[in-house]
Amino acid sequence: MSAKAGRRRAREFALQALYAADVSGATGGIALAGVWASQLDALGEPLEEPVGPEETEFATELVRGVLDDKAAIDEKIERVSEHWRLARMPMVDRNILRLGTWELMQRSDIPTSVAINEAIELAKRFGGAESRAFVNGLLDRIAGDLGRGGRRQK
Repeated sequence: MSAKAGRRRAREFALQALYAADVSGATGGIALAGVWASQLDALGEPLEEPVGPEETEFATELVRGVLDDKAAIDEKIERVSEHWRLARMPMVDRNILRLGTWELMQRSDIPTSVAINEAIELAKRFGGAESRAFVNGLLDRIAGDLGRGGRRQK
């Protein structure tokens, strides 16, 4: 598996854990444990391609980072989302936005275009019909506000 494919899968695992934590109020560690358990059959054998150590490490970093910085991330999302309170956003979109925003805020080694495009891919795969455009628009604004590009760069 390529590094790009591994990172994409790690982001999918992180999104699943963040969604589970959002629904249940579980900690990131408990939510991640559930994600890892869902990758195994009753005998403890992988259902698909086994989760690699790089995927585990990146997914864990994403989940911990988002949950540790959640207040600041949510404030940034709310600031750029016109007429949308965070609580009213679809839960999948909200967590994709949190992932993308954290990457834009904390991972300067990940190009802005990659962080936004990966979030759009998550929105296409897991979100609703409008999710792609919604996620793209908000992350573009956040990137601009952070001085990382975007149409609204300050």
